[in-house]
Amino acid sequence: MPESADLLITGGTVVDGSGADGFAADVAVVDGRIRVIREEASRPTSVGTSIDAAGKVVCPGFIDLHSHSGLWILAEPRHEPKVRQGVTTELVGVDGNAYAPFRTREDLEAFVRLNGGLDGRPDLDHDWSSVASYLDRFDRGVALNVAFVAGNSALRIEALGWEDVLADDRALDRMRGRLREAMEEGAFGLSSGLDYPPGSYASADELAQLTAVAAKYGGMYHTHVRYTLGDRFLDPFREAIEIGARGGGPTHITHFYHRSGYPGGPEQLLGLLEEARARGQDVTFDSYPYEWASTRLLIQLPQWVQSGGPIALLERLADQRVRDRLRAEVGNSGAASTSTAGWADIRLGYFATPANLAWEGRTLAEYMSETGADAVDAICDLLLSEDLHVSQVTSGPTADTLPRFVAHPVGMVGTDSTFLGAKPSPRTYGSFPRILGEFVREKRIMGLDEAVRKMTSAPAARLGLKDRGIVRDGAVADLVVFDPRTVASLATYDEPRRFPVGIEQVIVNGIPVVMNGEHTGALPGRALRRGRG
Repeated sequence: MPESADLLITGGTVVDGSGADGFAADVAVVDGRIRVIREEASRPTSVGTSIDAAGKVVCPGFIDLHSHSGLWILAEPRHEPKVRQGVTTELVGVDGNAYAPFRTREDLEAFVRLNGGLDGRPDLDHDWSSVASYLDRFDRGVALNVAFVAGNSALRIEALGWEDVLADDRALDRMRGRLREAMEEGAFGLSSGLDYPPGSYASADELAQLTAVAAKYGGMYHTHVRYTLGDRFLDPFREAIEIGARGGGPTHITHFYHRSGYPGGPEQLLGLLEEARARGQDVTFDSYPYEWASTRLLIQLPQWVQSGGPIALLERLADQRVRDRLRAEVGNSGAASTSTAGWADIRLGYFATPANLAWEGRTLAEYMSETGADAVDAICDLLLSEDLHVSQVTSGPTADTLPRFVAHPVGMVGTDSTFLGAKPSPRTYGSFPRILGEFVREKRIMGLDEAVRKMTSAPAARLGLKDRGIVRDGAVADLVVFDPRTVASLATYDEPRRFPVGIEQVIVNGIPVVMNGEHTGALPGRALRRGRG
């Protein structure tokens, strides 16, 4: 006789994540695992909670391959911007900016300070040092699952400090050793963020040697490329592919898209990956389906200003001689990391100082106009007064090329979600439902089955998760029920903090976290550890 079920979802169309056509079946959850019910005889004899999914889609929970929640979710464990769009697992430690391993609390807190404009500075007790002790923090109660990649900045800080120097053999040995420990404690690979010091000071050779360590454990190289390299178009991605090839590991290029300032078209970018794959190299990517990027305001300044860590950086920002040098380098028309719209394209956020609160959600150009400051003084003054933690939202991918990346067969979804300020990028609240609503239902750039595959089994395979990202007997019950007729993102540039519609139920490890579109308060998430189920 069939056993009882904790949860039973009836009447829906199962889109199982494999890319195959959807099929009619009920889905039971028994002890946190899935059982697909196709026949009446296999129906459970008793059910704890029933969900009527008539007219709805039942699919695996979505897996986000790029999230800046490595600190934020510990302070806001309900994590509503993500679970309410169907995300049940997300990858943290991205862009080289992971918060473990750190030998000293002093270095960890200095790194949190430096990176505050990107990942935030929530009120936390930084009581971890290793990857293992950091991951333990998530097991104490968060809404979704977290996977982790070890950032190369932390490895560099321990081996070389905060300076812009080449790694010698001794430093490389230390970094390799610490990465081995991170992999043994559950990391899914190595990440780099080659716009973010001190990890950006790493050479291609250093990164290839570290990639080789991750690859021996089945891990990947997950990279935010060096956008300032060479032609600033194809060369940054050529370097990423070369690093993966030399390191012998899978290469995953994160937030891959075409920018308006590029001298060539999207087919050239995608061609680089296709050529590498044709040579037999394992190269994949993620992208987000919005035109709006976000990072820390500090990115507007050259990397030499940041050498030595946050204290040295703050001293330079206050030095008039440094500002004079910056004027010669940065100019007043907009830095290379922004669009051609220049300073009017930089929307500011995450202010704490009372005198600056009026600038929340306004542009740098407005600040310059109303204060009379030039660009360098404006940026330096704001960073000094906020102890570095100012965020920015700018234009990013070009809208007309986005579908090429979102629909590409080896592309996946990474929201690049940032949670700071009154008006973060709308990608934080709306990425997955925008794909399902606008890109699938309205524009029909790909089928629903394929879109779900790119959100579920494809990223699960990239991470090496064998029992997630799929609806099949015995898989972990990370599930989403959505209405394909109404699912949509409501998040926009002007109103980015709007939850989507049509995502009705979200189940994490067999526990409902969203029911009827509302958060239940449950916190069943856990840290996933590579190779441990």
